[in-house]
Amino acid sequence: MAPTKAAAKAAAKPAKRSSPSGEVSQGFSAEEKAAARERVRELKAQAAHADGETEVLAAIAKMQEPDRSIAGRVHALIKAAEPEIAPRTWYGMPAYAKEGRLICFFQNAGKFKARYQTLGFTDKASLDEGAMWPNSYALTELTAIEEARITALVQRAVR
Repeated sequence: MAPTKAAAKAAAKPAKRSSPSGEVSQGFSAEEKAAARERVRELKAQAAHADGETEVLAAIAKMQEPDRSIAGRVHALIKAAEPEIAPRTWYGMPAYAKEGRLICFFQNAGKFKARYQTLGFTDKASLDEGAMWPNSYALTELTAIEEARITALVQRAVR
């Protein structure tokens, strides 16, 4: 006996996942799905040798204030701190690589409805300090103190 349309439709729905605590997950959020789509687009652009600087500037231009102005300033600081660093996007965020290895990225607050912007560093960044060190920094504003710290962190990260 062939299954009914309703039974076939119910069987086609993805199964709900649950965690060890019993919480039911509905899968990826809309923001996570958008980030994954953006990453696929980025990989295609990289394969086509797209200009990373253009991609980063376009990503910054799409941001709302104050994210846009902080991201623009962080971009300028990173480029000035390490001229050999290559801008590119990573999951739709401005990111920076050296010799093809992602070093750091800027996550705007609006992307995931966070209360602050974040400057993050990957495991390829040389920021090791003993057995524990920070790998991301919250940004709420940029003063001369934060700008100097970002410059020093980026210079140290690429060494």
